Amino acid sequence: MKTHPRRIARIRRHRRVRKRVSGTAARPRMAVYRSLKHIYVQFIDDEAEPTGRTLVAASSVEPGLADALQGKSKTEVAKVVGKVAGERALAAGIETVVFDRGGFPYHGRVKALAEGAREAGLKF
Repeated sequence: MKTHPRRIARIRRHRRVRKRVSGTAARPRMAVYRSLKHIYVQFIDDEAEPTGRTLVAASSVEPGLADALQGKSKTEVAKVVGKVAGERALAAGIETVVFDRGGFPYHGRVKALAEGAREAGLKF
């Protein structure tokens, strides 16, 4: 089975962006991954040795969020996950981040997740 051309294009876009975008302990990278059903977000310190370190994470597959996500559209789910991620980041002492959309268009679910994180109080 061949890799789909859209996937290859997304990975190319992501590599291009990652040349310039890097997270630090003071300002971690907020990396977003969107699958067909779910959405995931991680706050990553790329300077941590040997290959970086995830400081905080949130996703739509967490059992603790199942009740809050029940019956919502994928875009609404993304906004809730963004709020939860933002709250967890603030609790961990993270106030400003570098947004990494992972090669996905800043539209729809990715945009909703970013807006949810901003509503929680993150700055980017």
